Amino acid sequence: MILVDSLSKRYGRHTAVDRLSFTIEPGQVCALLGPNGAGKTSTMRVLVGLSTPDEGRVSILGEPISLGAAVLRRVGVLIDGPAFVPHLSGLANLRLLWSATRRAWPPPALDDALSLAGLGTALDRKVRKYSMGMQQRLMLAQALMRAPDVLVLDEPANGLDPAEVRALRGHLTGLAERGATVLLSSHQLAEVQQAATHAVVIDRGRLVAASPLADLLGAGRSLEDAFLSLTENGDPDAAR
Repeated sequence: MILVDSLSKRYGRHTAVDRLSFTIEPGQVCALLGPNGAGKTSTMRVLVGLSTPDEGRVSILGEPISLGAAVLRRVGVLIDGPAFVPHLSGLANLRLLWSATRRAWPPPALDDALSLAGLGTALDRKVRKYSMGMQQRLMLAQALMRAPDVLVLDEPANGLDPAEVRALRGHLTGLAERGATVLLSSHQLAEVQQAATHAVVIDRGRLVAASPLADLLGAGRSLEDAFLSLTENGDPDAAR
């Protein structure tokens, strides 16, 4: 479902992603983990066509990715924070985003997406009056409303309260059980441990580990312990 093969991405002299390779299969919820600046968002941006790789290749559902690639219609994306028109209502923003697909309104999974977002009558209010949490829930609705086969989510639980985080976890798990593939990045490791089936850990742009979550944790180890043992966060001398 997702292939990243020898991917490198540079910004000037800085290498954000360095020959990174991993795959994600149908039905997996895979956590992309790493310290701040490890290259997680850069990887995700290339994966959904928002950035061009300097080396290597990426594909989704067997199709190579570029900006506007047809296969991206089957992908739900939450990256880079809100991109809404502030003077339009929440619902009008969703209509505007959906219009880019050139498909008839409503999207196939709109009702489920709006139910998860839980915005109620606030959908008719202008987005500029939304709190950060409300904007995050609207972003989740736009990612989910197309009934995606693949989801790429960068910090999807930001601004959500515990009940909303639990509802999101259940929704993503349900999608995966029906065959969708989920790639998510999050610093909320305790939540990731409950949601993910697999993990890819990167540090300074390079692959550190890629395995089923159970194999990464071993017996009685938390994801936080595993993460810190694998990255420079667990070694004060590593960054010197």
